[in-house]
Amino acid sequence: MSDPISALLLGILEGLTEFLPISSTGHLLIAERWLGARSDFFNIVIQAGAILAVALVLRQRLWSLATGLGERENRDYVLKLGTAFLVTAVVGLPVRLAGWELPETVTPVAWALVIGGGWMLLAEGFAARLPDRDSVTWKVAVGVGLAQVVAGVFPGTSRSAAAIFLAMLLGLSRRAAAAEFVFLVGIPTMFAASAYAFLELARHGQLGHQDWGDVGIAFAASVATGFVVVKWLLGYIKHHRFTWFAIYRLALGAALLLFLPAGN
Repeated sequence: MSDPISALLLGILEGLTEFLPISSTGHLLIAERWLGARSDFFNIVIQAGAILAVALVLRQRLWSLATGLGERENRDYVLKLGTAFLVTAVVGLPVRLAGWELPETVTPVAWALVIGGGWMLLAEGFAARLPDRDSVTWKVAVGVGLAQVVAGVFPGTSRSAAAIFLAMLLGLSRRAAAAEFVFLVGIPTMFAASAYAFLELARHGQLGHQDWGDVGIAFAASVATGFVVVKWLLGYIKHHRFTWFAIYRLALGAALLLFLPAGN
């Protein structure tokens, strides 16, 4: 397969999986076995494309928050977004610097998919018994920040799944409200993570020798696909549970454990 086509497919895959609660890491791990591994810079760029996509989908919400800071409700929401981001940064940066992260190989990713699928089923079942609430508490903000750190340590967990379901368990029981808060927190979180990784690569002189044509194709594919997926998901979860995503995770994790060699 030619490099431009494989770049296109990887960009589409990133856009499809970054914000669905099914783990982009697990899917890219599988895809790279057939499409070829890419540089860290390439992976950073396509992730940035997915982040840009969610920012575009939520642009009206972002604008209303930015221009409505005179209203107490908006100020409170923005402060909670900032709190979740700061918790992720303050806890996550030392964790990253210490190198506390499982390897992105089949076995840990597969188990994270399986455990995460079971967690989703249990968490949503429990959250369904809670009062229907869409207000974000400080407990939810801190919990979302910590969930993002956990997802960073355990590849295959899915940042969105970990944060959305913990938010629901902590009282933000309405799925759409939990997803919107997590996606909004994810914008500065993931841009910051991408920027940090980019600077690290630049510091070590690893930005040269890039195929910018492939990078551009993958970035555009990630933005376009991510936009469609996030827009669809926010509408879907207003009336449907995450059950099928959990089942899919369980099936994919089991397939990885059964059919791909451990340690690869």
